[in-house]
Amino acid sequence: MRLPVTVKATKPSFLVIWIRYSSAASSPTVSLNPSGRLQQTLAGSVEVKGKSLHSGKFSTVKLNPEIAGAGRFFEFRSRFIPASIEFAQESPLCTTLLKDELKIRTVEHLLSALEAKGVDNCRIQIESESSDDREVEVPIFDGSAKEWVDAIQGVGINAAQNHDGESVEKMVAHVNKPVYVCKNDTFVAAFPALETRITCGIDFPQVPAIGCQWFSWRPIHESSFAKDIASSRTFCVYEEVERMREAGLIKGGSLDNAIVCSAEHGWMNPPLRFDDEACRHKILDLIGDLSLVSRGGNGGLPVAHIVAYKAGHALHTDLARHLTMD
Repeated sequence: MRLPVTVKATKPSFLVIWIRYSSAASSPTVSLNPSGRLQQTLAGSVEVKGKSLHSGKFSTVKLNPEIAGAGRFFEFRSRFIPASIEFAQESPLCTTLLKDELKIRTVEHLLSALEAKGVDNCRIQIESESSDDREVEVPIFDGSAKEWVDAIQGVGINAAQNHDGESVEKMVAHVNKPVYVCKNDTFVAAFPALETRITCGIDFPQVPAIGCQWFSWRPIHESSFAKDIASSRTFCVYEEVERMREAGLIKGGSLDNAIVCSAEHGWMNPPLRFDDEACRHKILDLIGDLSLVSRGGNGGLPVAHIVAYKAGHALHTDLARHLTMD
């Protein structure tokens, strides 16, 4: 499903990638249909600062309102990187956006909160510690999306308007035929459904405290994400920590921004926020990765029953690519 793109100036020093959707934009697998809701944006700007998980550096993020049709995009070193699957790059243990040799790492928790809370149009300014850095990482906070949800709810959400001062209806992808991606015994699939639902399974037989878990979730009301998903934290297996650090990852990781489980001793920093917190966090990640399907301020998470088993960011983004293919 390839869509026409027009680059349109909105401010003297500011370009927005403007992508026009129409209800006719469809493929045999996915159709784009009216949602009955208006595109939204933030009611004001909000700025937060925090430490990143993998680099260990601090970064500052400012979320800003944007016009209808602008979509969600990052601004880094005066360049604009759309939060779109076209710019997603495979990277270990996170989702990375790459454009013009500039990288934005670990975008999934922030994008999950924006997608789930209905912030369809947003300019995300991000700054690193050093002005020379060509890559930057979104802060990890406590390992969940709670900080982002609190920031969004604190500033509020309004209907977005286009250049003519008009509201724009939000379009949402509907899956018409099953779509799946898999690798060995892991998979992510999207099945036709009347409403959006996500079912996720994980299996850690070597770590009994995690074991095999399944959780199914649907956004039945506006607060569902904040109540059921947002506060679930990223997790890791203690016995794998040293290997990840040797690979240059989780330099900023600690018991304050992840829940850590030992194969022998169980959870090292209880209490858990949910008995199945690890599985719920996988849904948080999946929402953020599928938000990359969005273009032009329209919905990213499709109307479908999405089922994932032992999947990670690479499979999530592969499914997103399949949902946007011709």
